[in-house]
Amino acid sequence: MANYEHILYEKQRGGVLITLNAPERMNSINPDMENELHEALDEADKDPDVRAIILTGAGRAFSSGYQMGRADNSRSSTVWPYGLPEGTSIAEQLDATRRRDRVGMEKFMHLWELSTPVIAAVNGWAVGGGSWYAVACHMTIASEEAVFAQPEVRHISNTSFFWTLAAGYKHALRYSLTGDHIDATEALRIGIVNKVVSSDDLLDECFNIVERIAKISPETIKVNLFVTTQGLEMMGLRNALSLGAEFSSIVHVSQREDFKGHLNEAQSTGGVRAFLQERDGPFQPEPFGPRSKPRK
Repeated sequence: MANYEHILYEKQRGGVLITLNAPERMNSINPDMENELHEALDEADKDPDVRAIILTGAGRAFSSGYQMGRADNSRSSTVWPYGLPEGTSIAEQLDATRRRDRVGMEKFMHLWELSTPVIAAVNGWAVGGGSWYAVACHMTIASEEAVFAQPEVRHISNTSFFWTLAAGYKHALRYSLTGDHIDATEALRIGIVNKVVSSDDLLDECFNIVERIAKISPETIKVNLFVTTQGLEMMGLRNALSLGAEFSSIVHVSQREDFKGHLNEAQSTGGVRAFLQERDGPFQPEPFGPRSKPRK
């Protein structure tokens, strides 16, 4: 077994529990964590003793999404009117974003195309790219405290077609066009989770499914998993995700000072916390979740 630094890998009850392990930053995803996650998925997929994989997060979040900013806290100045990092061109930004997002798309497809079922155990916040991982898993079980959202659309970013696949286009558009939060009950209603249970029962519920899967022959599980995943790919899933990666590069260079300038200013003076407050403040109260009511 590999020696992981950013995740936990624990075999038990006929499966493996993979835990995103950065609770101090709500399991935000950086390249090192994501690379380890996919290495662990491959390790589990090759292990005949692992009949299903459970993916969860440590602490009060499944994942808060892709880590904002740089590890050294440095960031290039934004130059308006085009909102590009200083010293870059539109062509460079389009190319860099396209390459980055196509790599990201392949990572989601890597998870999707595994021959071992992956069950997301969502124990709290699952936002941005964290929600994409939760929804892209083959099954998703949520605790009563789970919150899903794509708030990044509020600062000029893209959604994921996995939301559309799971929720249907009307529900997906309702939340992908606003970045609004949804709680576990709403997530169940629109179809992005299979079941909602208490926090105390979350992992046990997931491992109960693992144990039931283990009663079926492994070859049958692989074939029936492929019936669904490959069938959806033949219907156009990969093409839709590939197109999404292309459009992502467009939306990320479609910066507008009247919608983004004040956010950049807030971040430059108050950091990420100020940025998030400036971005999300006008949308509160949220329709669902802990921010749907005033803080005590």
